[in-house]
Amino acid sequence: MNHSPEMANRITLGNIEVNYHDQGSGLPVILLHGSGAGVSAWANWRSTIPELAIFRRVIAPDLVGFGYTQVPKDFEFKHMKSWVDQIIDLLDALDIEKADFVGNSFGASLTLALVIRYPKRVRRMVLMGSGGQPFEVSDELAKLWGYKPSLNAMKEILQIMAFDQRIATDELANMRYQATLREGAQELFERVFPAPYQQWADALVIADEQLAQLEHETLIIHGREDRVVPVHVSENLFTKIKNSQLHLFGSCGHWTQIEQANRFNHLVTTFLQENK
Repeated sequence: MNHSPEMANRITLGNIEVNYHDQGSGLPVILLHGSGAGVSAWANWRSTIPELAIFRRVIAPDLVGFGYTQVPKDFEFKHMKSWVDQIIDLLDALDIEKADFVGNSFGASLTLALVIRYPKRVRRMVLMGSGGQPFEVSDELAKLWGYKPSLNAMKEILQIMAFDQRIATDELANMRYQATLREGAQELFERVFPAPYQQWADALVIADEQLAQLEHETLIIHGREDRVVPVHVSENLFTKIKNSQLHLFGSCGHWTQIEQANRFNHLVTTFLQENK
């Protein structure tokens, strides 16, 4: 029996069996992970969940196509709609009318896609290393989305993600690599973002007039040395979302919540606890 900490609760939403973490109590906050190979909610948020769960109910699902969420072989990805529907169905199944959202990278882009479609389901949002504005897919991002299972390829991905190379340990690389070897995992991953990759970055873009309509309090976070999503994406979001604030971390890559875990948790906690 697999007792991996990546596996937690199970819930069936239509033809999708979702793996999700659910800790703490209080006003719910939904954590949405990024889109890398071998990713899971636990891999992205293991340093964040216990800290936020001190004062909130923290829910972190494995998104469709990633982690331990199961989808049928004939599942048709309709891209942003597939994930927006998954999260709305999860909220409904858990009887959650409104929640705060914290999104990492693709998860931040998903948060934006969701708040545009369902603004009343979102209270506050944190966007970290987000897409949502035009940018050219870098060679580094293409390597992330074009991953083919090998230990060396996974080690290279970790080196791209982190500014502090001490984080890209052999142990972490092997853990993430082993996750990509699970039956059907790589096949599913390749169905999510097939080449050419620029089309998916473009599909994440939110129109200026839609951003201008958002009234939600928004915290935008980015690592200055991010090699996956350029800083100007967050800077542009900051200029277009009226009730937003922007925090940049120096000496930090794409993994803000890991490289700056203590500062990140403090920043997010303070923001979510504001009375405003």
